[in-house]
Amino acid sequence: MLGNAPLIPIIPAADLDRAKHYYTETLGVKLSEEGSHDVTFECGGTEFGLYETPTAGQAAHTLASFKVADLDAEMSTLRSRGVTFEEYDLPGLKTVDGVVEDDGMRAAWFKDSEGNILCVNERT
Repeated sequence: MLGNAPLIPIIPAADLDRAKHYYTETLGVKLSEEGSHDVTFECGGTEFGLYETPTAGQAAHTLASFKVADLDAEMSTLRSRGVTFEEYDLPGLKTVDGVVEDDGMRAAWFKDSEGNILCVNERT
């Protein structure tokens, strides 16, 4: 059944060329396949895709999370490439300098070129 099938997350993009550039140049993700309406990336031994749609960036929740070994180093690199991290002050979730720490995890969120919410997180 599906338990043995690879799962490939798909992220929406209003402008596929802009998003492709953002993911390769800003985030440093490797492009592995390109179609006329979608692209696939290889990242940490998994794959994910982007597809073109006018409804990109409308989700109010995290669409993907990158697990990293050193959150501070990743944030520093991403900031040097123009990424701005979100600040949240919600019940049970408050960031300090873009980072939330909770239950053995540190995480930070940012929006991609299409307005989609992405996360980088580290287990401590």
